[in-house]
Amino acid sequence: MTVVSFSSLTNAGYKEIKGKHMQYSKFLNVGVAEKEKEKEGVKLSSKNGMLLFYAPSFCMGLTSFFVFQHHDPRFVLFVSALTIHFFKRVLEVLFLHKYSGSMALESAIVVATSYALSTATMIYAQFLSQDAPEPSVDLKYVGLGLFMIGIMGNLYHHWLLANLRKKGDKGYKIPEGGLFDLVICPHFLFEIFTFVGISSISQTPYAVFFTLGTIFYLTGRSYATREWYLSRFGDKFPKNVKAIIPYIF
Repeated sequence: MTVVSFSSLTNAGYKEIKGKHMQYSKFLNVGVAEKEKEKEGVKLSSKNGMLLFYAPSFCMGLTSFFVFQHHDPRFVLFVSALTIHFFKRVLEVLFLHKYSGSMALESAIVVATSYALSTATMIYAQFLSQDAPEPSVDLKYVGLGLFMIGIMGNLYHHWLLANLRKKGDKGYKIPEGGLFDLVICPHFLFEIFTFVGISSISQTPYAVFFTLGTIFYLTGRSYATREWYLSRFGDKFPKNVKAIIPYIF
C-alpha cells in the first residue's frame, strides 16, 4: 500500500501538470463543448460530492478508537489529528465553501474510496507499529505543532476563498489577502504542513510516503491552478504570484 499510494499520488500530480485534471476540478472542462459535458453520467451537486469525499474518512477515524485496542499516546495523537483534519473538511463543506457546479457520481465515489483506503491504511499501520520500538528521535510533538499551523492556515485561506463570492455570485475572481498575494494556492501549502505534521506524529513509512505523494500531487495541482488563472485572466493576473512556494515556484 505504501508503494501503491505514493505512486498513484505522484502520478496524479504529474497528470495535473500535463493538463489531465481530477474529475472534480473547476478547470476540468476547459475547452470542452457543452454537448460533450451532457454525455457525462449521473451528477451530484458539488457540495454533496465533496461531502462524500470526506465523510467516510472522518467516520473511519472516529470509529477506529473503538475498533482498535491498546492505544499508546502516539496512536491516540495520530488518529485524533487525522480525524480532526477530516472533521474540519466536513464542516467546511457544510458551512463555509460556496459552490457553482456539479460532479460525476462515479468520480466522487472513486475519490471517496481513495481517501477512505488511505485513511484506513494509515490507521492500521499505526496500530501495527504500537509494539515496535520508539523512534530514536521523537517527532510527535513537533508534528503536532506543524499540524496546528497547517490546519489553521488552511482554514483561514479557505475562508478568504469563500468570501470572494457574494450572495448569488457564481463567477471566479483572483484571490486576495493572506498568502494569496504571494502564491495562488496557499491553502495547498498549508495542507502540506498538515500532512507533514501528521506523518511526523506517526513516524511510520506509510504515513511518510503518503505525505511525499501528497506533496507531489498538491504541487502539480497548484501549477495547474496557476496556469488556469493565467489563461482565464491574462494580464490581470499578477505575474509575481507563484503557484505554491512564495518567490520560488
